[in-house]
Amino acid sequence: MTRPTISDVARAAGVSKGAVSYALNGRPGVSDSTRQRILATAEALGFHADRAARALAGAPAKAVGLTLYRPARTLGVEPFFMELISGLEAELSHRSYALLLHMVADREQETAVYRRWGHDHAVDGVLVCDVLEDDPRLPVLRELGFPAVVIGPPPAGGRVPSVWSDDAVSLQEAVEYLAALGHRRIGRVAGIPELAHTAIRSEAFARLARRLGLAAAPCVFTDYTGPDGARATRLLLGAADPPTALVYDNDIMAVAGLTVAQEMGLSVPGDLSIVAWDDSPVCRIVHPALTALTRDIGAYGRQAARLLLASLDGREAVGVAVEAAHLTPRASTAAPRAPREN
Repeated sequence: MTRPTISDVARAAGVSKGAVSYALNGRPGVSDSTRQRILATAEALGFHADRAARALAGAPAKAVGLTLYRPARTLGVEPFFMELISGLEAELSHRSYALLLHMVADREQETAVYRRWGHDHAVDGVLVCDVLEDDPRLPVLRELGFPAVVIGPPPAGGRVPSVWSDDAVSLQEAVEYLAALGHRRIGRVAGIPELAHTAIRSEAFARLARRLGLAAAPCVFTDYTGPDGARATRLLLGAADPPTALVYDNDIMAVAGLTVAQEMGLSVPGDLSIVAWDDSPVCRIVHPALTALTRDIGAYGRQAARLLLASLDGREAVGVAVEAAHLTPRASTAAPRAPREN
């Protein structure tokens, strides 16, 4: 079978090729009813406009770009990003926008991807994850003229709209819960220190430790992977005065930490309580099930896509604070075991 052409669509819909072009490119020049008839006809015939040809004609790419600075192998095992992408796709698909995902090895490669997208007219806008406190990507996106939305804390200067939740509120809920159980040595297995949300969590953790009178609360930074979470757990539990509770910055590290604790002969939650950030099915199927900070990550993605689409439509895109993650207590947390008397 030959690939259907714009002439085939025009003939089947009973309109001119120019009308088909207007309808497919979202331009004025045809009535809404005619536009819908043309789109339905194109769908029925399996017609898809060539992206390069659309770009040369100045038509929208009908695609949104997302780069992730992390190894590609981690994407399939990190529930947060799978749920986030699911939410993004759900909203974008309503407007027939595609999500162009690109994994990068470093920030230089990420910038090169943005410039290539700009040169090729491959995307209409960009979603930015893992924002840094002074993020060098944002000036590049402004230079290229890309509408952008940050998925994370509002960036410095506030010139790019963001979708974010208050991580300090979530951390306070988790730490106060552990303190109410009687824990006084609470450690943290944190993510990448340069990320803005990591800094927010670290500052909140230090403030809470002072306010609640906790012992010097250790914190170990990681790359979010299971092996690095396991390394950090061994380091903390191997200390002379180990913590009786640990808060992990993601679920994968919390599961790795649970395994390490059990390998070291510790009882969870008898000897060690564990809290995971961002609840996932993994948290519920391990034994014991992990207490976790729960939020609707899919809705987070949908809101980010909605904000970017508003910007692409020429409407004002205003940053949105979504509901913070809240604690879901499960079997991995309990009061600390009383020390044995000599």
